[in-house]
Amino acid sequence: MVKVKWVTPVAVLACLGTLVACGDGAGEPTDAASGTGTPSATATPSGTTPAAPATSPATTAPPSGPTGKPSATTGAAAPVLSGKREVTIVRVQSTESGVSMDGGTLVEVDDDSGRQLFVPTPTGAGTYLIKSYGKRDNHPASDDPACWQVLNPGDGGPLTVEGAVCDARKRTQQFTIASKGKGAYAISNSSAFLQFSPSRGLILEELGDAPLRSTFRLVDNGPARTPAGG
Repeated sequence: MVKVKWVTPVAVLACLGTLVACGDGAGEPTDAASGTGTPSATATPSGTTPAAPATSPATTAPPSGPTGKPSATTGAAAPVLSGKREVTIVRVQSTESGVSMDGGTLVEVDDDSGRQLFVPTPTGAGTYLIKSYGKRDNHPASDDPACWQVLNPGDGGPLTVEGAVCDARKRTQQFTIASKGKGAYAISNSSAFLQFSPSRGLILEELGDAPLRSTFRLVDNGPARTPAGG
C-alpha cells in the first residue's frame, strides 16, 4: 500500500516565510515584501576579465602658455639709429668714398678729411637729427656737433646739405632714415632724397617717377661721445 504524506498547514506557512522555494529547489527566490524576483548575477565567460565600471572622465587641465622668451619687437630701431652710437656713412654704390661734412658742406671724400663720424639722433617724431663730429684724436670728447641742414641756394641750383647749429625744431634738420633691406638706408628730408650726382656730388632731389639711385650703410664706430651735443 502506498503511503500518502500529508503536509501540515504549519509547513506551508514555513515555506512562504522563507526566501528558499519549497519543493525541489528549482524555483527562483522571491522577496517577501515586494513579491518580485531577485535578479541573478550574469555569468562571466571563462578566460575573460570583467570590464571595469565606467568612471567620470578626468578633468582636462588647461593648456599652459609658452615658456620661451618673447621675440624681440620687429619695429625696434637698429642700434645705429638709437642716438647712442657713432657711425660712418658709406654710399652702397660707392666702394672707395665715405660721407664727410667737409668745409661746412656734405660731400664724399676718399681720405680722412672733415667730420666723418655721425650720430643719428631720434627727434621723437619719426625723424632724426644727424650730428657730425670730427675724429676723436682731433677733437675733444665734448665738442659741439654740426647738424645736417638742408640748404636751398635759391638760384635754381639743387638742394644740398650744410652743417649748422643743432635745432630739432627746424624742419630742414629733420631727416628720415628708412631701411631698404640688407643694411642699406634711404636718407631724405621731406620728399627730397640724398642722392649722388656725378657732376654735382651729394644733393637732395625729389624723385618723382625716377628710381632711388643712392642708398647708404651706417657703419657702427662705437659709443657716442658724451655729451653728444645739442
